[in-house]
This record gives sequence, structure tokens and C-alpha cells, in this order.
Amino acid sequence: MKATRIVRNILANYEGETPGVKANLCRILMQGKLGGSGKLVILPVDQGFEHGPARSFAPNPAAYDPHYHYQLAIDAGLSAYAAPLGMIEAGADTFAGQIPTILKANSANSLIPDEAPKDQAITATVDDALRLGCSAIGFTIYPGSSAGLDMFEEISAMRQEAAAKGIATVIWSYPRGEALDKDGETAIDIGAYAAQIAALLGAHIIKIKLSSDHLSLGEAKKVYESEGIDISDQAARVRHCMQASFDGRRIVVFSGGSKKGADSVYDDARAIRDGGGNGSIIGRNTFQRERGEALDMLGKIIDIYKGRD
Repeated sequence: MKATRIVRNILANYEGETPGVKANLCRILMQGKLGGSGKLVILPVDQGFEHGPARSFAPNPAAYDPHYHYQLAIDAGLSAYAAPLGMIEAGADTFAGQIPTILKANSANSLIPDEAPKDQAITATVDDALRLGCSAIGFTIYPGSSAGLDMFEEISAMRQEAAAKGIATVIWSYPRGEALDKDGETAIDIGAYAAQIAALLGAHIIKIKLSSDHLSLGEAKKVYESEGIDISDQAARVRHCMQASFDGRRIVVFSGGSKKGADSVYDDARAIRDGGGNGSIIGRNTFQRERGEALDMLGKIIDIYKGRD
């Protein structure tokens, strides 16, 4: 496998990183139907932890089987597959070397009382990632939670260990917690802030949500208005989040959220493409659909990132 010029240019932005980390980023960037393009589509399947099995898999019962997700990601020509420890272990041998994997190293669940601080438990280690042949670890942080600073410290230490062992780090940066209302969780000023925090923590790949045009922080709103920052449409908001991610020097993928209509999924992908984002990390919108429909949808998303739509 020879890395393309686009991929070499992306890797050059990660100055000071070990060859092992860059090799694993290269594996992800060169994998699948978008390999070499600088664009990514990743399948994340951590929803069983977050939402429970029936809410996650009952719409498509075949998806209860961890092998289903490995095979879906491979057959669709995706860039990587991300999941918690048990899901990765359940297929690591059968699918060894066939697709880069991202070990989700912390998780929460919907049984935790609403009044508890938004937090996640560490559920896997860097050595687990090495043992299972993973290219990266994944870790969620909640900017806006009273537990957020502890989460920053946890991923800082884990990222240091991972880099020393040649493993890349993906940070899910999701604004959530006592400091934010529902509008604030997807506000553009908060979303860009979340991207910046992930970049500053050393994320090699940043995962954030698509933002609304709402401005949540009073002092930030003044700057957005005085400087005329364009947040008028989704592509502009993606572009601004890329600015916040070291002016595009970090790979940023955008989550798909809960299941919605196919046209909305495609519109999101076009906005990410047009705003200069690196791609989609899309779970429920694909694996909750019948396999053939999911493959068609993923093929369409890949075509969008290739500029064919």
C-alpha cells in the first residue's frame, strides 16, 4: 500500500507523533472505497452500551450479532469499525486484518440517574487495543459536565500511553452536562469549542456532532456577531468547526445521530463535504436498516464524498 499525496499531507500535520501512530492513521485513511482520498466513513457500534440492546438492534435483529457489524463495514468498503471491548473481542480473530478497528475505551448507559453528573466509565485499556490489533482507541468527553475535567485527565493519560505504543486516539467530544441546555448541546459556538478542546487534548481524529445556528454563550455571541462569522448553513458551520480544529490540521468526522430519513442523511454528508470535513461516523442510520438498504445508503454516502452527487 502506497500512501497518496493527500494522505501524506494529512499525516504531515501530526508533527511530533510516533511512526506507529502515523502508520495506524495511514491504515484508516487508506482503507476501503474512500482510501487515499482524505475522506472517511466509519461505522460506530457503541449504542448497546449507551441505549440498550432493544433500542439499538431490534429494528434490524441481525445486528444483535457482533459479526454482522464487522461484515457490514467490510462489505460497504468503510474506513474503520469502532466498538466497545466485548464487540471487538467477539470478532477480532475472524476478521483480523480485514478492517481497521477502534476500541471504544469508555462508556455510559441509560440506567444512570438523570441527576448524576454526565460521565463515562473506563471499560478498556490501551493494552486491550494492542492485543486485539486495533488501530486506535476511542474516548468520549463531555465538555459542560461537572465531571468533564476528570474525563480530560483520563484521556490525557490514556492518549499518552497509546501514542507511546503506536496507537492513535479518537475523541468523541460531546457537549453535555449541567452547564448546558438542549439547545446548547448542539449550538455552533459550543460545537466549535468542543472540537477545539479535543484538538488541544491531542486527538488524532475528532468526532463531533453537526451544529445548529444557535449561539449559547453570551460573550461568544458578541464575537460571532462583531466578526461576522458565517454560520448561516450547515456547510458553513462545518467549515467553522474545521477552523476550530487547528484550521483543518486535524481529522474531523461528524456523527449521524439517531435514525432519520435517507434524504437527511445524504444532506448531512453533502454539508460535511462542502464544509471541508473529513467524513461521517454513522451508526444507527445504517445498522438499524436492513442490510441491503444499509449497503445502498453507505454506497451513496461514499459517492457523495467522492463528489459524484
